[in-house]
Amino acid sequence: MFERIIFCVCVLLLAACGSSSQQVSLKPVVVQEYSAETYTIGVGDVIRVDVWGNDKLSLEVPVRPDGKISMSLIGDVLASGNTTESLGEIITNDLLEYIKNPKVTVIVTNPSSSDFQNRIRVTGAVMNAQSVPYRKGMTVLDLVLMAGGPNEFAQGNKSKLYRKAEGEVKVYPIYLDDILKSGKLETNYSLVPSDIVTVPERSF
Repeated sequence: MFERIIFCVCVLLLAACGSSSQQVSLKPVVVQEYSAETYTIGVGDVIRVDVWGNDKLSLEVPVRPDGKISMSLIGDVLASGNTTESLGEIITNDLLEYIKNPKVTVIVTNPSSSDFQNRIRVTGAVMNAQSVPYRKGMTVLDLVLMAGGPNEFAQGNKSKLYRKAEGEVKVYPIYLDDILKSGKLETNYSLVPSDIVTVPERSF
């Protein structure tokens, strides 16, 4: 009878140890999927400048490598480093020399300079390391599958998620083998822009 009890205890202990994902206590800090900071225009962005009542001055152009755009009457204007509001004020002040009470609005129609800020990445022991544009709803599993899955040398249950939050980079465990082989989704975290997933290789 005593041996039977010992056997049952051992089975329960082994079952508990076999599920790594049940040990997860630290969940990723939830951060917003967008920046609350006012957008700063960068090189390569496409911006539209509307001058009310003057279609000939209105235009839609990319910001050149020197950070400037060119407009009729006022010539080159430094756009890079400005917000849409501050650039609108600069253009308005420049146009005052030629137009009475100009009304200018600036809109970023293609914020291509922020492309790399809105990417997520997977590195390490995967078939193809990836840096892909973030899309709402993406999870760790989605990203790993886009990379072709882990390779034969991967230590899936030692994977990590690196996330910028609260002014620092925080690290969270990912039990990738549990996700892929056992359907245990506790660490199949939802991703946000700038997240990095790493899958380590076994040491030989």
